[in-house]
Order: sequence, then structure tokens, then C-alpha cells
Amino acid sequence: MSIAENIAEIRNEISGALSASGRSDNVTIVAVTKYSDASAVVEAARAGITDFAENRVQMLLEKWRELDEMRQAGEVIPDMNWHLIGHLQTNKVKYVVGKVKLIHSCDSLKLAEEISARSVKAGVITHILIEVNVSGEESKSGVSPDEAENLVRDCAVLPGISVDGLMTMAPKDACESLLEEIFKKTYDLFVDISKKSIYNISMTTLSMGMSADFVAAVKCGSNMVRVGHRIFG
Repeated sequence: MSIAENIAEIRNEISGALSASGRSDNVTIVAVTKYSDASAVVEAARAGITDFAENRVQMLLEKWRELDEMRQAGEVIPDMNWHLIGHLQTNKVKYVVGKVKLIHSCDSLKLAEEISARSVKAGVITHILIEVNVSGEESKSGVSPDEAENLVRDCAVLPGISVDGLMTMAPKDACESLLEEIFKKTYDLFVDISKKSIYNISMTTLSMGMSADFVAAVKCGSNMVRVGHRIFG
């Protein structure tokens, strides 16, 4: 199947998951370009995807360079929003502030403070999500569910950033019941923090679900999914 056909299939599956859960809102598909070249990114953009993501800053910078070269060669490329979804080191923050729409992986006050300082210096507001390690896996980044609200509150007072919601990842090859448990717990945490009406916090985005489990995530309340190989193969 082509990239456009893959995207159409994913949209259909999301529509089915929304219907099954009685939802009528929209889900943003973020195309993860980790293993794809710039030409595949452009193909996805031409098929209607507007949001793209990389796990690593270096790969993100490389994609931007490749796309710029294509533009300079005369190729017309649709506008794109870029996200950073992988672990972000404080010394790499300077490369993405002012250039990405959303950082999904803020997992510490130290990182939030660096994003804040760089954003103030650049005169921009950087939108972030708090990464929550709901599964408890040691190999995954993120704060524990018990720490999430405190980090949200600590970030609320920092200039130059906006906390837009939460992000989580489920274990690879998790069974359906475990996926539902993790995603439901994250959704409940998202709703609970939202109800607190914390000053300067906009809890609008719940990023959970990837290629293998986005249907389960949408059924449990996700409104942003990060899909890579289901789009690009």
C-alpha cells in the first residue's frame, strides 16, 4: 500500500475507535519520521498529514536540512508542524526552541527550566507535554503519576512555556487489558489535573498511542497519536 493509502486506513481505524467510545472530537495524527527519508515525509504531507515528529534532535535537524534542500531545488512542499517526542537533553534544547510546535517529553523541572530560559531568550512560547511513566518501566522516561501534578504546577510559574497536557507510552507488545489499564489511568490523570484549573496551564492535549496501539489509546481518550511504521512501512 502507498503512504496515502496507509494514512486513509489509519484515519478509518481512528474513526471507528471514536465511534466505539461515543466521541465526536478530532484526533491529531503525528507522523513519526524516524526511519523515513524526506521524500516520504513530503508524500505524507501531500496526503494530508500536517504534523510530524522525530525522537532525536539530531535526526530532526537532518530532516529539516533535507527538506530545505528539496525546497531550494524548486520542489513545492506543504507546510508542516514539527514535534519532538523522544527524550530531550538540556544541552539540546537550544536547537528546537522556536522551531517545534510541541515537545512531548518534558520529564523534569530541570528540563522545563531550560526550555523556559531558552524560550524567554528567543521571545517565544514553547508548548510542552508532561511525560508520565504510567507503566512503571525502568527503561522509560517520565515522572510517576503521583508526581505529575506537582510538575505541572511547578511548570505553571515558568515564563516562556505552556503546559498543554500529558504524554505516555505503553510497553511494547502489551496485551489489550494492560493497554486499557495504562491508557485509562493516564486519561483519568489528565482529566483530574484539568479539573484543578491550574493558572497558566492549558490541558488540551493527551498524546498516547503509537502504531501498534493507537486504536486502544483513542478508545481510552487520546486525542493525539504518534504513528510511524503504519504510515511509512
